[in-house]
Amino acid sequence: MVPSPLDLQFEDGCNQQHLHRHMHRHMLCRSEVKLVFSYEEVNLRQSLLPRGEMAQKGVQLDRETVSCSICLDLLKDPGTLTCGHSYCKKCINSHWDKEDEKTVYSCPQCRQTFTVRPDLRKNTMLADLVEELKKSGLKAAPADHCYAGSEDVACDVCTGRKLKACKSCLQCLASYCEKHLQPHFEAPPFKKHKLAEPSKKLQENVCSRHDEVMKIFCRTDQQSICYLCLMDEHKGHDTVSAAAERSEKQRELEVSQQNIQQRIQDREKDVKLLQQEVEAINGSADKTVGNSEKMFTELIRLMEKRRSDVKQQVRSQQQTEVSRVRELQEKLEQEITELKRRDAEMKKLSHTQDHNQFLHDYPSLSPLSESTHSSSIKIRPLRFFEYVTAAVSEVRDKLQDVLREKWTNISQTVTEVDVLLPEPEPEPKTRAEFLKYSCDITLDPNTAHRQLLLSDGNRKVTRTSQTNPYSSHPDRFTGLLQVLSKESLSGRCYWEVKRRGRGVSVAVTYKNISRAGRSNECRFGFNDKSWMLYCNNNSYNFWYNSVSTPVSGPQSSRVGVYLDHRAGILSFYSISETMTLLHRVQTTFTQPLHAGLEIYSSVCVGASAELCKLK
Repeated sequence: MVPSPLDLQFEDGCNQQHLHRHMHRHMLCRSEVKLVFSYEEVNLRQSLLPRGEMAQKGVQLDRETVSCSICLDLLKDPGTLTCGHSYCKKCINSHWDKEDEKTVYSCPQCRQTFTVRPDLRKNTMLADLVEELKKSGLKAAPADHCYAGSEDVACDVCTGRKLKACKSCLQCLASYCEKHLQPHFEAPPFKKHKLAEPSKKLQENVCSRHDEVMKIFCRTDQQSICYLCLMDEHKGHDTVSAAAERSEKQRELEVSQQNIQQRIQDREKDVKLLQQEVEAINGSADKTVGNSEKMFTELIRLMEKRRSDVKQQVRSQQQTEVSRVRELQEKLEQEITELKRRDAEMKKLSHTQDHNQFLHDYPSLSPLSESTHSSSIKIRPLRFFEYVTAAVSEVRDKLQDVLREKWTNISQTVTEVDVLLPEPEPEPKTRAEFLKYSCDITLDPNTAHRQLLLSDGNRKVTRTSQTNPYSSHPDRFTGLLQVLSKESLSGRCYWEVKRRGRGVSVAVTYKNISRAGRSNECRFGFNDKSWMLYCNNNSYNFWYNSVSTPVSGPQSSRVGVYLDHRAGILSFYSISETMTLLHRVQTTFTQPLHAGLEIYSSVCVGASAELCKLK
């Protein structure tokens, strides 16, 4: 007797495939109970229904009864085995063709075996029943959209052509269509399972090494693991349950969402403010033009040309100022759009039911771009073009000679209208000014080459002769002795590096620099993603995109790095009793940067570099 799911006792460590096989058998056997209905009983059942319901309720009731469990279509040329189960002859023969190498044949539903391949004969009653039901309006097969396509998640239980899955079980690690999902609603052992939206990534929840479900998260290596990993290569690491880590990351996500929503509100206020300024600029310019028109009309022919000149200049400057305001307005609106898109991504991620999928996708969230602060929008109210009017009035009173003398004044006054941002802040000049922008950064162990040893709270890196036991990580440099900072850098930042020994490089780079191998795509300064200052005992060289620039300056064991991300400025300084500029770069940075350190493999063991504490 085939056990039902109600009789199955299992724990997390049981054979999932064995469980699924029993589930499949149970569900298919249940459907076969309906085969006891005879052709006359079907007709009687339909005759008892009101005429309007017969085609709906009666036909719908028997649709599953006369379907082949292999192709899930209505039985075609049906044949019945001695065990009582019926199939399309073509389907069951195709099934047995795959078993020809075996010595026995079996029923796909109840698994009864036959030592000799059964010779199926047509089941006339079932064939007549199918034809009668077709005449009553029963469709020949489910609509095509019910079957799983290449982009859909298929039911793991269906045989033959598979139906679309409507749910995935995080406990069984399998996906089910509506029919095969029923035991999860009916059998008590399955009701405790957690169902999620259909996913093709269920096997990502299984440890590739131990073939166990990963329910633990290792914070040390930032990855999901199983309980066997916890007792093996992750022994002694900082670990929590995947659910607990999800909860913490969920809280972080909610904080990020709140920040985004607040920024959206701030940017919308800024857009309204700028719109008001556009209207004020236009109003002031229109008023000035009108007053100038009246004044210049009184100057007759001689003033006619000047009137036209002033009008042209005012309109030109008006267009320039409005254009500047519009440009910033569009920038803020783009930022709002991006923030809303990011908010939607985070909302979607926050609703992910699969903890491991959430943790897998969470690091892929790119960092937010730097916000345009409201405080940077400086408005100069009540100036606009009023001074132009005053200048024109004065010119009118002094006639021709005065007009000649004051024309330059008029022109300059028009161009002085400046509504928006102030001039950029000047670069720091003294070390005390640089220290105002000092940032506390550390080195990321997941990026360090295995011959680099991190110490002093991950601030110092030392070249070693032995291979350090770092765990495998996709961010790790495998061919070059390089390491990146854990923190990303944007805005204005300043840090200092203290070096010991020869062949130390101080760099900044985008996070997406390549990591595997020794190609130029991985090396600091040899691609368009990184900038590097190479420090030898008695010389400096600056490298970018494989181009070297000799740098002169006083030798020092300490190098200062200043970054103004928005302005595109990167400067290197020699730090001793004085602060001397070694090299300055003016460019455009398109992504957040990370500090980088490299110790060349050809130098002596023991060379080191340290990120200095400046606060």
